[in-house]
Amino acid sequence: MIARQAVADRVPTEHRRGPGDRRPRSAPSAVVRSPLVPYLLVAPALLVFAGFTLFPLFRAAQYSLYSWSGIGPSTFVGLANYVDLAGDKRFREAMLHAFVLIIFYALIPLVLGLLLAAIQRRGSILGQPVFRTLLFLPQVVALVVVAVAWRQIFAPDGALNTLLRAVGLDALARGWLGEPVWALVAIGVIGTWLQTGLVMLLLLAGMNRIPDELYESARLDGAGPVQEFFAITLPAVRGEIVVSLVLTIIAALKTFDLVYVITSGGPGTATTVPSFEVYRRAIELKDVGSACAVAVVLALLIFAINLLVTRIGEAER
Repeated sequence: MIARQAVADRVPTEHRRGPGDRRPRSAPSAVVRSPLVPYLLVAPALLVFAGFTLFPLFRAAQYSLYSWSGIGPSTFVGLANYVDLAGDKRFREAMLHAFVLIIFYALIPLVLGLLLAAIQRRGSILGQPVFRTLLFLPQVVALVVVAVAWRQIFAPDGALNTLLRAVGLDALARGWLGEPVWALVAIGVIGTWLQTGLVMLLLLAGMNRIPDELYESARLDGAGPVQEFFAITLPAVRGEIVVSLVLTIIAALKTFDLVYVITSGGPGTATTVPSFEVYRRAIELKDVGSACAVAVVLALLIFAINLLVTRIGEAER
């Protein structure tokens, strides 16, 4: 008390203010009130976005109108590259495979993520932080490392076939990456493993914002776990579901690393996808115009699908 009084005695009288005493704020300067200030604040970010995203996209759209090997002179062909894509069987197969991967990358992780997040939201699980970390771990591992590890697992003498033979299911053991029917499924399973943890954490964050009083009221009315989920939990996390779908659909459509390292589009064309077609046409076939046409179509497809998902999510609110 003596020390506090000594300090108070040293403070000038004009600086002794009570909790209700506030110094009046001065009016902002003319520079701060300028309508150009918001644009100046976002200008650095806009410049980076324009330099690293918009400009390459514009150049890709420009190159797609030319026949060019990447070196030497080019020839303007207009929309011929896009017309060729319409009749290209390999391109159509790649697009079909991309839509199949959306099931594994977006829809299955969404169902699994909802289930896992709802279980964690409803009750305490022993070792829950470790469980969440293990599920999110694939997001922080380089995709090349993931691809090499899973290629070993799916190998004819890999861990999966060894496990099947150990439990007496020898008939199910096979060369997963060598059979056209199973190779794309194998890529999809890896995508499900990659995305489930991310989706679960996004949905769990949304569920943790739901007040406990809502669940208590529902239980007093006799609602069970399933009724609570569909009446309270699912409507409350609709925004997180939209975000999850946008992120995972983008991941599915731009998949390249896994396909390149694990199967290189094979066997045959069983696992080729649009992003791998961009690489193959530009690097292997030296047809930069066609590769850019595929890239532009893929970019427009990603934009359209995610715009549709976002609009549907906003309309349901």
